[in-house]
Amino acid sequence: MALRGPLSRLLRTQFNNTCQSRTHSVAVLGAPFSKGQKRRGVEHGPKAIRDAGLIERLSHLDFPVQDFGDLSFQHLEEDEPYMHVLFPRTVGRASKLLSGAVGNAVGAGHTAVMLGGDHSLAIGSVEGHAKQCPDLCLIWVDAHADINTPFTSPSGNLHGQSVAFMLKELQNKMPELPGFSWVKPFLSAKDLVYIGLRDVDPGEYNILKDLGVQYFTMRDIDRLGIQRVMEVTFDHLLSRKQRPIHLSFDIDAMDPSLAPATGTPVNGGLTYREGIWITEEIHNTGLLSVMDLVEVNPALGASREAVESTASMAVDIIASALGQTREGEHAASRTRRF
Repeated sequence: MALRGPLSRLLRTQFNNTCQSRTHSVAVLGAPFSKGQKRRGVEHGPKAIRDAGLIERLSHLDFPVQDFGDLSFQHLEEDEPYMHVLFPRTVGRASKLLSGAVGNAVGAGHTAVMLGGDHSLAIGSVEGHAKQCPDLCLIWVDAHADINTPFTSPSGNLHGQSVAFMLKELQNKMPELPGFSWVKPFLSAKDLVYIGLRDVDPGEYNILKDLGVQYFTMRDIDRLGIQRVMEVTFDHLLSRKQRPIHLSFDIDAMDPSLAPATGTPVNGGLTYREGIWITEEIHNTGLLSVMDLVEVNPALGASREAVESTASMAVDIIASALGQTREGEHAASRTRRF
C-alpha cells in the first residue's frame, strides 16, 4: 500500500542529527504489527490507544502534537522459520521501515512516540533513534527481559529477542538472520536498565549476569521502593553525562489487574502509582527523546471494560511521560486507581 500525506513525507525526508536542539513537539507514529509473536490482535493496539483519547489528552499539554498515522507493513507470504525463529524476514522488514520513520521524526526535532504492535518493533525504533543520537541510553520497562538470542529462545518469537539485536556484547552470539542484515549492534550493556522484570528465561538470566546489566525485578522494587529504583537508574545512565533517553514500555510491565488485554500478562506487576512515577521521573529529566508503548492487544481482553482499561492505562503512561501531572486536570478522574 502506498503511503500518502504527512507520514510519507516523514519517511522520505532526511535530517541532520538534532539530538541536542530538539524543539518541544511530539510526533505520534502507529506501528500495527504482530509478527514478532504468535497472538493476533496486537496489531490493533495503536487504534485502541488512539480510541482511548491519546491525541486529545496530549493536546492539553503545552506543545504541538502531530499524529502521523500508521505505518503500512508488508507481510511476506513466504517467510519460513530460520532455526526456530518465526517470521524473521517480515519482522526485519517492519523494523527497518520503523527505524527510518523514528529516525526522521527525531531528526526533525520531535519527541517520537511509537504505538505498537508487539515489542519486536523496538529493534527498529531504538535503532532509528540511535542513528540520530548515538549516545542514547535505554530504559526498558517490562515483565520480560526480551534479551534471548535465537539459541536461547524457548519460543522463537522475536518480541522476546529485541534487545539481543542491539547489544554490542552479544554480536558474536547472534546468527545472521534473514531480514536483519541492516542491523548492526549499537548499544553497550552499560547503557541499558530494566525495570519491572518478573518472568525471565534461564538463558536471559545468564546473559544479564554475564554482561553485568543493571536491572530491577519486582522484588527489587518491593525492597527499594520505586523512588530509589529511579534514582539508581539515573545515576547509572546519566551520571557521566546528560544524554537522550529512549523509553521502551511494554504494557505487561503493569499488573494485569490494570492492563489485562496483553499477550503475556504476569501477576505481581507495577501498580498504577509505580508505573506513573517511572514516567514522571523520566519526564522530569528533560531528556526523553523517544518512547515506545507496546503490546496492547484488544483481542485478548475478556470484556470491553478490560480492553478500555488497558488502553486507558497506555494513554496515562504516555501522557505522564510527556509531562501531564497527577495534579493536572485529569487527576480527579484517575484517583479511583490509586
